[in-house]
Amino acid sequence: MSSLFNEVTSTRSDDVPVRRVTITVNGETHTADIEPRLLLAHLLRQGLKLTGTHTGCDTTNCGACTVLFDGRPVKSCTMLAVQADGHEVTTVEGLNTPSGLHPIQEGFKDEHGLQCGFCTPGMMMAAKALLDENPAPSEEDVRWALAGNLCRCTGYQNIVKAVLWAAERMDDTEAEEAS
Repeated sequence: MSSLFNEVTSTRSDDVPVRRVTITVNGETHTADIEPRLLLAHLLRQGLKLTGTHTGCDTTNCGACTVLFDGRPVKSCTMLAVQADGHEVTTVEGLNTPSGLHPIQEGFKDEHGLQCGFCTPGMMMAAKALLDENPAPSEEDVRWALAGNLCRCTGYQNIVKAVLWAAERMDDTEAEEAS
């Protein structure tokens, strides 16, 4: 457990100022006493042990720390955790469905949209935000939505293919459910 984070169930013994926050992460509500300087990425990784959110640059440049904040993609490495008080955060761990992998996760696997995997969680979350807003994006739409996320391995083509694959799969699933 980080020195910046304490579950409400434990008591703090030092004189460091803290603020109580309640944040819904992946559908589960968490209440914690945190220092006001704690970054959302650190709360997720060290405090809640959701290590899918990666920190690469700490400057919002790489996008590995992208999560959904009330459905919008944000870079959690420069967002204070206190800003998430009363809000909903979705991490890559929250993509799983009761039946298994989310179509975005399947797309990255089937279309070889990852190599080292470091950027993958942020790419997936940016893709999720895009597909929630635009379920039938063009290749240009996908490239624009992922522009804030850097990958040093794949050259992006397979990542774009993975997102387009997921969009098609999600559209097929919705069509099946409607009939």
